[in-house]
Amino acid sequence: MSFSFFKNYGPFSIFEILKLLNINSKTIRKKEDIIDIKDLSSSSLKDLTFFHSKKYKDIANQTKASYCITTNSLKNELPKKCIPLIVENVLFSTSLVTAKFYPESVNDNFDENVTNISETQFKAKVKFGKNVLLGDNVSMGSNCSIGHNTIIEKNVSLGNNCSIGSNSIIRNTLIGNNVKILDNCVIGKHGFGFFPNNKKNIRYPHIGIVKIEDNCEIGSGSTIDRGSMSNTVIGRNTFLDNQIHIAHNVKIGDNGIIAGQVGIAGSSVIGKNVKIGGQAGISGHLKIGDNVEIAGGSGVIKNVPDNSKVMGYPAKNIRQFLRENK
Repeated sequence: MSFSFFKNYGPFSIFEILKLLNINSKTIRKKEDIIDIKDLSSSSLKDLTFFHSKKYKDIANQTKASYCITTNSLKNELPKKCIPLIVENVLFSTSLVTAKFYPESVNDNFDENVTNISETQFKAKVKFGKNVLLGDNVSMGSNCSIGHNTIIEKNVSLGNNCSIGSNSIIRNTLIGNNVKILDNCVIGKHGFGFFPNNKKNIRYPHIGIVKIEDNCEIGSGSTIDRGSMSNTVIGRNTFLDNQIHIAHNVKIGDNGIIAGQVGIAGSSVIGKNVKIGGQAGISGHLKIGDNVEIAGGSGVIKNVPDNSKVMGYPAKNIRQFLRENK
């Protein structure tokens, strides 16, 4: 389920949406307000969603959205109650609509309204170092500590017994209990989503958040991007080593162990009890099953089923890899 700290400026008339997308309004018979734009699975009645790849056809078939931005070749995968809005480039069109609903989500400028923690209600509640700054809409549980030069910008919640290291920046993030975030981390900034253009690249809005569940540890120098249309999630009791990048919309299940310099590209889903060796790379929009082990230095470019052990580039069953590389 998606969650956003950004203000929704809707609702907007369906005819306003059609005009924005340069779609002939004659295809729609009645005036209707659109409340929000969401992904296929979290959309409800009077929401707008998007569908750009057959990879998501099973989810598309179950969407509850009233309208869907899609292509002519994919429209028949939608439920009959969901009206398709046909465009040439689904993701670009989706970005235009998202920016209309959530204009404050496009840019990611620094938080101008931060205050030194010593001037806030948390000064007697939290153990903190020098030059710690807090933004608006920040909450903290009991027994938390924050290191030197760390900035917790707007829209952050810390549970109980959390430890934040020095020189870190956190925004748009929900953090559970007993979480340790080590030095020099950046969490909750927007992801690497944009549309290349010869004159100016067009940035994709990111309206999601980062959610770090209980008992996790995030290693030094790691970066976790917030979600674009859904959330980026780190499951319970998952430990990340140093210098790891988790891209937007990634979902990592409980009890994960991920070694240093691993990169996981956007919208991939990692199952429970997964172990990933150092310097492995996982491509975007993949599904890695439960109890999977990925050897260090591997390049994963396709889905990996439950209980598998893979190695190499492209990653394959570890026994096959070893036979081929004797």
